[in-house]
Amino acid sequence: MRSYLTIKQAGNFEIDIKKSQFICNIARTETKEQAEEFITQIKKEHSSATHNCYAYVLGMDNEVMKQNDNGEPSGTAGAPILNVLEQLELRNVTAVVTRYFGGTKLGAGGLIRAYSNATSKTIEHIGVNQRQPQTESTLTITYPLQGKLEHFLAKQQIQTIDTQYTDKVSLTIALNTTEYDEKISLINDFLNAQVTITKGPEVYHEVPYDLTDKNARY
Repeated sequence: MRSYLTIKQAGNFEIDIKKSQFICNIARTETKEQAEEFITQIKKEHSSATHNCYAYVLGMDNEVMKQNDNGEPSGTAGAPILNVLEQLELRNVTAVVTRYFGGTKLGAGGLIRAYSNATSKTIEHIGVNQRQPQTESTLTITYPLQGKLEHFLAKQQIQTIDTQYTDKVSLTIALNTTEYDEKISLINDFLNAQVTITKGPEVYHEVPYDLTDKNARY
């Protein structure tokens, strides 16, 4: 499992350029079938539109990529959409940009900017998450140690995702997998080994990602 960026959720955004409407719908898709199904859905919703252009990226290394101009001049629609997804290093995302023609031709350069901007503005509007592989672990301690441990976890910026109370206290935490051994050793040393540690599964946890961190240009 590896960290990767993807959109926070499905959504859409609209921009108007010289009376043409550009509506970008975007969704998470993990397979080609899901991507094509989403594209078909948007095409049905906007069956009266002049164009429904799209692109998608699938897989951790973009093993599957596809773009389509849907009647726009070659390279002016699908490619700019795909370029935005690639530049932002998003994974498992499908974007469909619908155009309702407003009567004014934009030219090749204008179309490229329009489809690119419609996609990038939608991603900015929805937001991006980083999916991080983390290993869950349950720390079982006596009640007198709870406050001490919680303070230590907060100081270490370790997320507590659940707390259970029985004859003892069990805190389930999530640690970045790459730091698991180091952090568990710190916890064990801090509590002088007065803790029972049960290693859990490796799962994805999501955290908001600030696009300005990438100094992205699109």
